[in-house]
Amino acid sequence: MSTVVKPLTVEYCGESYSVEPGEEFGIGRDAELTIDENPYLHRRFLTVGHDFGMWWLSNIGTLLTATVTDATGTMQAWLAPGARLPIVFRTMHVMFSAGATTYDFSISSAEDYFNPAAQVDSSSGSTTVLPVTLTTSQRQLIVALAENVLIQAAPGRRTIPSSAEAAERLGWSMTTFNRKLDNVCDKLDKLGVAGLRGGREKLATNRRSRLVEYAVTTRLVGVDDLPLLGGTARLDPPAPGRDHRADR
Repeated sequence: MSTVVKPLTVEYCGESYSVEPGEEFGIGRDAELTIDENPYLHRRFLTVGHDFGMWWLSNIGTLLTATVTDATGTMQAWLAPGARLPIVFRTMHVMFSAGATTYDFSISSAEDYFNPAAQVDSSSGSTTVLPVTLTTSQRQLIVALAENVLIQAAPGRRTIPSSAEAAERLGWSMTTFNRKLDNVCDKLDKLGVAGLRGGREKLATNRRSRLVEYAVTTRLVGVDDLPLLGGTARLDPPAPGRDHRADR
């Protein structure tokens, strides 16, 4: 007896798209789901399709990567160009960056092939997210970079601040910010988190975006951490009549 394949639902910016078996649903700059006109985004970056009795998420781009997690954030994968991943969770979150903009969407399935426990089990395999111990200043740095993502609940697009903007948000010098960013990236790299190391030309936007993707999708930081930014300088324009030089 043949098994009836149920459609998937892709949600982005408050809109839902149904994907039927036999269809290839593209996601990118010019696809079935048009994410944005961002020139750094592939015309067709990701696809959702059914093959070998399962639904798959495929990266058909050549430059960009995507971070994929389950609903709890305890299972995480980095989908590189040319790779594909079976959709085995009832809810899957996908986050990726193109230039200075980060995007995320969700995929919902009627099937639930694999249902991980809500808590991370330290005795389980390497596919679960490893525990990370952060200092207060390291957590503040990540939250400053991820703030625009954390304050919006619905899947969509956000801009990752530049290093200068994040340093100003924290009231730090650029030297302090860059040193602490190096420390955070080195710590996560030693735990096996990909995409945080590279040549000098790759260190600016790419690793900030990758750090935000990993930290948000794995619940390393969350909305509850936003108060860590309290009392620091805002990125908003100064109030009329105020001498902003006094803040320096």
